[in-house]
Amino acid sequence: MADVTGEKIKMELETFDITCDDDAVLDKMLEQCLCHRIKAEDIVNEWFAFSTTKGLLKLTVTSLETFEHEVLNKKQKNKGSSKSSKFNNTRDGSQKRALTTPEQPQSKRAAARLSSPGLLLSPASFSPCPTPSQKYSMRGARGEVVATFGAVQGPRWSGKGQTVVQVDLLEGREDSLTSSYKYMFQRLRDVRDVLTEKIEGLGEELRTHFNIEEFSPASLPVQDTVTVLGQVCCDSNGKLNAQSVLLEASQEHGARQVPVDLSELKDYSLFPGQVVVMEGINTSGSRFVASKLYESSVWSFTLLLSVAALEPVMVMVACGPYTPSDSLAYDPLIDLINIINKDRPDVCILLGPFVDSKHEQIEKGQVTETFETIFSRCVDSIVDGTRGTGCKLVFIPSQRDVHHHYIYPQPPFTLPDLKKDDRVTLAPDPCTLLIGGVTLGLTSTDILFHMGAEEISSATGSDRFSRIMKHMLTQRSYYPLYPPAEEVNMDYERFQQYGLLPLTPDILIVPSEMRYFIKDVIGCACVNPGRLTKGQVGGTYGRFLIQQNPVYEEGRRVSPCIAGQVVKI
Repeated sequence: MADVTGEKIKMELETFDITCDDDAVLDKMLEQCLCHRIKAEDIVNEWFAFSTTKGLLKLTVTSLETFEHEVLNKKQKNKGSSKSSKFNNTRDGSQKRALTTPEQPQSKRAAARLSSPGLLLSPASFSPCPTPSQKYSMRGARGEVVATFGAVQGPRWSGKGQTVVQVDLLEGREDSLTSSYKYMFQRLRDVRDVLTEKIEGLGEELRTHFNIEEFSPASLPVQDTVTVLGQVCCDSNGKLNAQSVLLEASQEHGARQVPVDLSELKDYSLFPGQVVVMEGINTSGSRFVASKLYESSVWSFTLLLSVAALEPVMVMVACGPYTPSDSLAYDPLIDLINIINKDRPDVCILLGPFVDSKHEQIEKGQVTETFETIFSRCVDSIVDGTRGTGCKLVFIPSQRDVHHHYIYPQPPFTLPDLKKDDRVTLAPDPCTLLIGGVTLGLTSTDILFHMGAEEISSATGSDRFSRIMKHMLTQRSYYPLYPPAEEVNMDYERFQQYGLLPLTPDILIVPSEMRYFIKDVIGCACVNPGRLTKGQVGGTYGRFLIQQNPVYEEGRRVSPCIAGQVVKI
C-alpha cells in the first residue's frame, strides 16, 4: 500500500487501454485505494470488471462513486471480521492501526544528529543537497485556482500587509499549550477516565438536546425499545465494517461491549471512537439491534469580543513538506516566499513538516547539517524574506518534523531568537486562532486520511470528506478517532486539555494527503489546502479573504464574511 500513487494507477489503467488525464479521477481512485486498503493493480482490475458488466462505463468521479458503493463497500462487508469469543470490558486492550501515506512509506525517525560536518546552505537553495527536482521545475498550471468558496468583494486576491492585524490564540496563552511537557508516563486508567468523561459529557448534551429521559445499559436484556449511549469500537484489530461494530458503554452503565446490528438503519456513518446515542432493542442481552441513530449537533457560541472594524484581511495557509520527495532543495519554499511578497497577505500560516521525517534523504541521514540547523535556516529565510511585506507569520509543527517533539497534542516550536518578533506567532498542534474577529481551527495531523481509512457509511453517493468534517465538529475534537493511527502518539490527559474544539470555528483547516477541497459543513468553512508538494511535483496552498467582521445570531455566524481558494503552487 505504501507505493500506491496516481501515476501507478494511471499506468495500470493504460494496461486496459484506458487513458485518464483527469486528476480528479486519479485522486478519487487513490482515495479508494487508501480507504479500502487495496493495490493499484487490484482497483483497476475491479473497475474494469465492473465497467464491462455496465457496458464499458465511462471512467468519471460519479461512476467511481457508484463503483465504490456497489463493489468496494460490499467486498469490505463480505470480508467480515474475526469474532472473538470474549469481548474486552475496558478500552485498555485497544491497539493502534498501522497506516502509511500515499507518497512515503511509514518509517522510523532518524537519528537526531548527523555524522558529516556542517556546510553552509547556498542562498539559492536551503539544502545541503543542491540538486533540484526536475519534475517540480517542469510543473504546469502554476497559480491555477482549483477550488473556491464564497464570493470576493473586490477586484483581486491580495492583502495590504496590515501590521495592525491581531493574531491570538483563542483561549489566551495561559490556557494554551505553550511549552514542552513530559510524556510517555500516562497510565491506562487515566486514559480510561478521559474517554469515559468524553462519553458522558457528549452524552449529557445529546440527552438534553433530544429531551431523552434517561439512557439504558446496552447489554441489559429488554423486550421494549430503549435509548443507549456509548462509544463505537471494532470487535477486532481490523478495519471496522457493518458486521464488526461494538458499542462500549460508559463506566456508569457497566463499560460493557455489545455487538450492534445495523441492518435496520438506512443511513449511518460510524468510526471507532465516535460517541453515539442509539435507539433499539436487545432481547437476549447479547446483541443490540439499532433502529435509530441520533445525529449530534454543533454547539452554538457567542464571542464576547470588541473588535474594531477592519479592512479586508487576507490569510494564506501552506502545509509541508516544503521539498519534493526526490530532492532536499527547498525550491517550493522559495516559490512560496515569492508569492507572499507578490500577494502581500496580512497573515501567513505555515504548518509542518519543515524537515520531513518521511523524506528518504532525511530518513537515511544524507544531509550535512543537523536537522535543527536546517529548520532554523528555513524559518530565518521565511522571516527575513517576507519582512518587507509586514505579513504576520504563524508557525505550527507537525509530528513529521524530525527535530521536534513526537507527541499529540504537540507543543509549539522553540525559537528563542523570534520570541520578541511581533510578526511571529508560535502555535501548537492543534490550535484555535483568532484573526480579525474570525476563529480558525487548525491541525497538521492528517485526520482526514486516518478517519477516511476507518469510517464506514451506508449513505449512497455521500461525500466522505464532508462526513468526516461533520464528525470533527459534532464530536468537538481535533482528533476524534480512537484508537488513533499507529503514527499518532496521543497523550490523553493533555489531549483533554488542548485537543478539543473549544467552539465551532468559522474556518477549520485540516491539511491532508487526500485531495484538496474547500466547502461549507454545517456553517463552518472546512478546507484541506493540500500540501505544498505532492511527491516529486508541486502541490497546493490555501488563501482566505475575511471581508468584514462576522455577525452572529444565536451563536451562529450569519454574515457572508469569508471567501476562500485553493491554488496550485
